[in-house]
Amino acid sequence: MLLSEAKWVFLGFILCISEGRHICVLKGSFVNLTCPEAESAGSTMWYTAIRNESVYSLKELPADGNYITHNVDENYNATLTIVEVLERDETVYCCQKDPKKAKLCWEKGTELHVADLQVKVFPASEGQKVTLMCTTSCALTESPAAFIWYQNTEVLYEDWSPWYQELVSSENSVRYSCAVKGYEELRAPEVSVDSVTPACFVVKYAKGRMCAQKSVDEPCSVTYPRDVRVQVNQEASISTLTCNSSCPAAVPHTEFRWYLSRMLFPECESQVLTAYKLSAHITCAVKSNEDLLAKEICLDPNCINANYIRSRVCMLEGSSVNISIAYSHQPPHPFWFKITRIVEGMIDTVVRVEYSDRVKGWWDNQRVLHTLRIHDLKKNDSGEYMFSLHICEHCRNSDLPGVMLVITGLKVTATPSAEVTEGQKVTLTCTTSCPLTDTVYIWYFNSQPLDLPEIQSKHLVLNPVGHQHAGNYSCAVKTPQNINSTTEALTVKARQQSVMINNILKLAVILLIPLVGLTLCTMMRRRKSVSVSEEIKDETELVDPLCVRAKPRVKNPPTEGQQEQQQEDAM
Repeated sequence: MLLSEAKWVFLGFILCISEGRHICVLKGSFVNLTCPEAESAGSTMWYTAIRNESVYSLKELPADGNYITHNVDENYNATLTIVEVLERDETVYCCQKDPKKAKLCWEKGTELHVADLQVKVFPASEGQKVTLMCTTSCALTESPAAFIWYQNTEVLYEDWSPWYQELVSSENSVRYSCAVKGYEELRAPEVSVDSVTPACFVVKYAKGRMCAQKSVDEPCSVTYPRDVRVQVNQEASISTLTCNSSCPAAVPHTEFRWYLSRMLFPECESQVLTAYKLSAHITCAVKSNEDLLAKEICLDPNCINANYIRSRVCMLEGSSVNISIAYSHQPPHPFWFKITRIVEGMIDTVVRVEYSDRVKGWWDNQRVLHTLRIHDLKKNDSGEYMFSLHICEHCRNSDLPGVMLVITGLKVTATPSAEVTEGQKVTLTCTTSCPLTDTVYIWYFNSQPLDLPEIQSKHLVLNPVGHQHAGNYSCAVKTPQNINSTTEALTVKARQQSVMINNILKLAVILLIPLVGLTLCTMMRRRKSVSVSEEIKDETELVDPLCVRAKPRVKNPPTEGQQEQQQEDAM
């Protein structure tokens, strides 16, 4: 895919490969280590291998509750399982029959690195905002299926990219966390961004390695500068270097890291470094947040300084990207590489980037700015890119980061759901895997562009939503390529009250139909009865009233006793 489409050329060997194997697993997870040296059950033993300069030693592993040694399988593979990996388990593991060959066991062993998740916070170039990233202290051997992001303990979304998809402003009531899918119980400690100013930003951590100055198990608040730079004060052969910060409030609580000739100088973590006859490339950074890196300088006028224009780049799939590096003066022929790392300062593989129709490189007019341009970006173009003046410069380890490139697609997501009830508030988001900057969004409804009065953003709010809003939505980013998202269907159901009213009306109509029919029938009968009466009346009016005689009512004559009684009653 990437190798064929981009015409990258693998140099035929893996550079910077170290002795033995390296694996990185999450703290609290389990790991299986396989020993191919076994020939029969019980013929090999597992050891931890220790190297002290040129002296090697082995320590036999007990089969206790944390380390479980399995039997040899049919392929003669002995397996060591560590049930719950902790920091104390970071070492070299090896297996063999002869415990006296310690050096051989160490060379063929597997070095275990234990990673914990942490949400790192970096200053963004856009206004007073920051960006978040779900990071591990080493590159996980098992590539994460996805990263899950949480806000105030509630799941926000999951995505393949560790980069949080939004830029974040200061809001101390909002807490962020992340996890690797499949290991949700090993979630990163929560962080909140308390304040962001042009000079500083303050982050509150629930716990974790960012709180190492106090206690990794207790909450802490850390003030970071948005920018650092190296200041030089030279007297004769003595150079005094100061890692100046844009945030004076952060200095008393900040530890620094110094890099000489692009390698970490671990002996000094103070703000000031004093050196004698120093001619190396020099830069400094904030400890535990090494992306806050100062521009490289050099005290020797003959050496060439090199600084990347941007250290993190988020681009749309299908678009084009420029990755640039500025030099103090024109260097010889440059080379670009795409690298992978095992842990900080330890590069695993280095692949040279070959130019093609899709991949170009050029200098500016002054030949001090070199740019790598990649057209028609693919998702697997994502990775770390480094620039070198020599093919083999990165055959050794390098502690300085390159440029991290993340390629994202576009999709529309609906919150709280794509199926809602009229009257609710619905937010449609043009979602990316990383935060795009300086972006203009375009929204479409049923393939027609929406004419919105305000400047369109990545969020489209429908409040309240009605049945007229039901349909297919998509978004696009205004670029020369006009990159569009897939469509999202929004379904709007009638409210429960409306449904009840409709049901009542239906029932009323059903009940009224026979009532109306009965009324009409009664009215028709009355009309018919009136017509008959009128006809009889008309016939009666034709008869002579003098000829009509009333029929006398015949009564029985009273007896003598009745007559006497009637007389007494009358008296």
